[in-house]
Amino acid sequence: MLEIPKEEFEKRIKKLQEKMNEENLDIVIAHSNEADPANVRYLSDFWPVFETAGVVVPKEGEPILLVGPECETFALSRSKIRKVRKLIEYRESAEPEYPGVPVSTFEEVFKEVVNGGKVERIGLIGYAIMPLPIYESIRRALPEASIVKADSIIRELRSIKSEGEIALQREAFRISEIALEKVIENIKPGMTELQVVGIIQETIYKNGAEYEGFPIYVLSGKNTAFAICRPSHRVLEKGDLVQLDIGARVGGYSSSIGRPIFLGKMPSNVKSLVEVGLEAQEEVIRSMKAGIEAKEVAKRYYDFVKRKGFEENILYGPCHGLGLLETESPWIELNSNYILKENMTFEVDIFLYTKDFGLRWEDGVRVIKDGVEEYSSKRKEIIEIE
Repeated sequence: MLEIPKEEFEKRIKKLQEKMNEENLDIVIAHSNEADPANVRYLSDFWPVFETAGVVVPKEGEPILLVGPECETFALSRSKIRKVRKLIEYRESAEPEYPGVPVSTFEEVFKEVVNGGKVERIGLIGYAIMPLPIYESIRRALPEASIVKADSIIRELRSIKSEGEIALQREAFRISEIALEKVIENIKPGMTELQVVGIIQETIYKNGAEYEGFPIYVLSGKNTAFAICRPSHRVLEKGDLVQLDIGARVGGYSSSIGRPIFLGKMPSNVKSLVEVGLEAQEEVIRSMKAGIEAKEVAKRYYDFVKRKGFEENILYGPCHGLGLLETESPWIELNSNYILKENMTFEVDIFLYTKDFGLRWEDGVRVIKDGVEEYSSKRKEIIEIE
């Protein structure tokens, strides 16, 4: 079974501590929840369910995994971090009180990790998703310390993938390609969007996925015009455009393959936008390599679509980071000033839409010296299901 070895998690903690010292941070606290497990899983390999979780890392010494009152035994069985402490602040949102259950406090945890040392600056990782009860408890425990957003120090580490991470990504895309073929073989009018989701879920789990990489997209008809949506009980009809976005998760690492398919013969107005989307994705992929500024990739995308006369059909683009989440930092946008580096990984995500329909071509890539490694490249064609 493919997995990240314990030694790699230890190296991640050491690298994070180096960054902490550079930023003069005495403690960082990483936060995750069930929907966004990336920060805590990156540091510990633990993924909470129902409850939330955190990792507190001192600038020197051992980190501690923080969980809710019900997750302790589960966490001890999975975590690559040796110390696990349960705190009431990480309980599930229904807020059970757990009378008689012994729990730790932030005051106790902070004293343990710094071993009596002074804490002047605290960095929060997962700032955008950290619940108020956790933030307030941190503030009460260390009222004199300054609290700063520190997501950038872990984002930089997560953006460059190791050999182990790349292997897990390749496997996730291999499974997703199998599911794509299974859908093309079986989809037909009369099925609901959710029944097609069932085909995808059955296939990815049969072939080794630990979970879906994100809520699977099977959107049809006018639902395809939505950039973000959930599948429904809508019945597929002949003459429908269907937006597929299929993603398996393996060892924590997500994948996504997006394809527009048509039930019947594709009308010319639909086909023209579908073709431009595919050509635009190919243009973006050709433009990517180590050493170039990210915004140049975005500029080539916008210029290409504008030349084709479809600028008004762009919502965003053209790439976002890929890793423990299917969508993560960094994005490639017109104002992205960073340089692409080897082993950065992205989803090349081309979404174009009108008021009546939309489409997505999406595939994963790894940046290499002279271009990219394409994680997925099957069925890059006009797909019509007669």
